Amino acid sequence: MKPFALACLAGAALLAACSSDKDASSASGSGTAGDQAAGYGAGAGGVGGAGGSGAAPGSQEDLARSAGDRIFFNTDQSTLNPQAQATLEKQVAWLRQYPQVSVWVAGNCDERGTEEYNLALGERRANADRDYLVAHGIDRSRIETISYGKSRPIDPASTPEAWAQNRNAITSIK
Repeated sequence: MKPFALACLAGAALLAACSSDKDASSASGSGTAGDQAAGYGAGAGGVGGAGGSGAAPGSQEDLARSAGDRIFFNTDQSTLNPQAQATLEKQVAWLRQYPQVSVWVAGNCDERGTEEYNLALGERRANADRDYLVAHGIDRSRIETISYGKSRPIDPASTPEAWAQNRNAITSIK
């Protein structure tokens, strides 16, 4: 019985270590929360490279640092503002550099409104992001969309700043 208990503990420790590594890499993100709310997201490396950041070319971290991985929307809107379009232009260039990469675009909302309303709004936001990429030459088959509505907030607080963070579309590598 003791060897079994030790094996279970060792397995749990390995899983915890894997989980921690993933959390640390995703926490690096693309700029500060304030930068993201303002519509910024590209790192200093410019489009198409990790800029000496150590990010693997073509990775999620490279996308986040080089092009920005999220765009933000105004309340109850799914139209792309100039800051969102600038980030999407960088994503277009990045995706052209890595034609083997396919992505998910997840539309998200703040906590206000019904679940049904927010799921539909999140879908419109994800589709607006996808449609922009497709209109600028990215093959539609490389992009899948999903709406999480209000179920996956970046910031769970009930403040205008948190709501601004949660009204987004996030591009992730499949």
